[in-house]
Amino acid sequence: MTGVASEASPAIEGDVADALVVVDVQRAFICGPEAVPGHVDLQRAVGLLLKRARAAGVPVIFLQNDGPEGASDEPETDGWQLFFPAEERETVVRKLKDDGFDGTNLEDLLREREIETIAICGMLSEMCLAATARTAMAKGFTVILANDAHATYDVPPGPGRSPMVPARLAARAAEWSLGDEIVLRDGVEEIGFATGPSSR
Repeated sequence: MTGVASEASPAIEGDVADALVVVDVQRAFICGPEAVPGHVDLQRAVGLLLKRARAAGVPVIFLQNDGPEGASDEPETDGWQLFFPAEERETVVRKLKDDGFDGTNLEDLLREREIETIAICGMLSEMCLAATARTAMAKGFTVILANDAHATYDVPPGPGRSPMVPARLAARAAEWSLGDEIVLRDGVEEIGFATGPSSR
């Protein structure tokens, strides 16, 4: 899928995204007492990506995790609800595992729309977001990730007297673990979207 950048998605050097995949941006994790550190900044970043993707008319796909009974993201609870509701023509893919491709129709949705490059955002950095990005790259998709568009929790102290790792460092380590194939950007302002069918 090719196109030119829209007014809401200024021309960006390098790869531009044909679609936006929003991973587990659910109320339990991005607002309230159990929210990830820096959740207000994450709200802003994901909101801006959504605004630009929608203005460009590219597909927007939300992944929504179905947690086990009693979990903060147990289906049909308030914490399970998407923080940014899907709009008409946008797709919600419910999942049971970290990898958004595992047991879902995510790949079919992307192939049907002839998507080649996706922008990805959400959480948790080292879990569902990383697992989904890794599989996307293994399946031949180009994946773009902005440093401010994902988040996780602080890593508590562990064995061998290892100290607590602040959430932002844990998120950065998750980025690094994805290797050289992922396209990293400093901020969401540096992610552009191709013009999709619905904006033409």
